[in-house]
Amino acid sequence: MSEAAIEATGLHISRGRTRILRGLDFAVASGRITGLLGPSGSGKTTLMRGIVGVQRITRGSISVLGRQAGSAPLRHDVGYVTQGASVYSDLSVEANVKYFGAMHKASATDVAESIAAVGLESFAKQKAGNLSGGEFSRLSLACALVAHPKLLVLDEPTVGLDPVLRAELWERFVDMAAGGTTLLVSSHVMEEASHCSSLLLLRDGLLLAQLTPAELAERGRSNDLERAFLNMIKDAERGPDSGHPAKKSEVAS
Repeated sequence: MSEAAIEATGLHISRGRTRILRGLDFAVASGRITGLLGPSGSGKTTLMRGIVGVQRITRGSISVLGRQAGSAPLRHDVGYVTQGASVYSDLSVEANVKYFGAMHKASATDVAESIAAVGLESFAKQKAGNLSGGEFSRLSLACALVAHPKLLVLDEPTVGLDPVLRAELWERFVDMAAGGTTLLVSSHVMEEASHCSSLLLLRDGLLLAQLTPAELAERGRSNDLERAFLNMIKDAERGPDSGHPAKKSEVAS
């Protein structure tokens, strides 16, 4: 059994009187790609913010790499790529990656490798503001990769990308996981679930299930993962006798 990279216990997060996440229990295995899937408004971004330590937890706990989420020692071990690109448009690709790398004492080799990892070598001297939308997103990823994080949290990184770019990014994610990096990737595109080792399915702030893509197809009675997810939602709405309530999963070996 591998050690859990992320573990949530009785996790509740509210904003004002609005309950966003309600009693989540799960564990995410190290060195794997875990998909965080669910419709818009299900709480995916709030959960990711809690994991990286920028969202106040109302009740319960989240541990990341064996420490409390948001702990100072995790700053060099956790990378976070938000939906909105966090780069400087007036700086070149290389200058952006150097800037973020400097916070982690990254070398020139680290900078070059991060740019190459997202396929932007030929754009290294180009200003970020002149990049296409897909290139801009890949630059954000490079800025996160330069620190060689043990855990990389990606909030819908493929939104707005064409199918070819999406496929290329997922190939890179698979390579990173093979190298020992743990990835948590959110998406509302169910077809991307097939690239993941494990899935966390959120619905209205609740954990509907934690399972593999194959288990999703089986429990949702369809090889079309989107249809399978919809079937699971319908089962849950009909009551506990027709569905399978999510339980805290063991860490995958």
